[in-house]
Amino acid sequence: MSKDAEQKVGLRERKKAKTMANVQTHALRLFRENGYHETTVEQIAEAAEISPSTFFRYFATKEDVVLSDNYDPLLVDAFENQPADLNLLQAVRNAMISGVNEITEDEWETIRQRNQLIMAVPELRAATLKNLTQMMQLLTQIAAKRVGRNSEDPAVRTFAGVVVGVNISLMEYSAEVSKFEFTKLLDEALEVVGNGLKI
Repeated sequence: MSKDAEQKVGLRERKKAKTMANVQTHALRLFRENGYHETTVEQIAEAAEISPSTFFRYFATKEDVVLSDNYDPLLVDAFENQPADLNLLQAVRNAMISGVNEITEDEWETIRQRNQLIMAVPELRAATLKNLTQMMQLLTQIAAKRVGRNSEDPAVRTFAGVVVGVNISLMEYSAEVSKFEFTKLLDEALEVVGNGLKI
């Protein structure tokens, strides 16, 4: 791919991320003001100054406007850039902590609002399972690659499941605490895993 083509792709991705963030900001505001079930896609599109058809180019459903984010590629990039001498858990721990640290305060506030909504709306809690399963599959793939094993290896899949379990256990906290407090909780939880889950 030429440098000009790469720049166009980069610009397109940034524009897409900016549009998604704008739509999510308006959607979360409307959900707070009117309620999740009472807010329509048409109302969200109007508030974000886009057409409903543009909304559906970015989000398949109203649920997706709450559940979707662009953090997976950042996690993968941070993980793949960890020093080779770190063990798998150390690499994941560093990648996750650095990922949270790079989130701006405005982005953290959006995450908090999203998680508050997920905790309050049963359909969103159920739909979150799909996202967590996808996260586990992604983590399984990048972990397997790092240690030179097959992604079907039970040990690799178990490792990914434990790390996703840590995220599930902290999800409610992320809806209530500051970014600094969440980072501390995440670090402590992963340390418990590193110590063999001894309590």
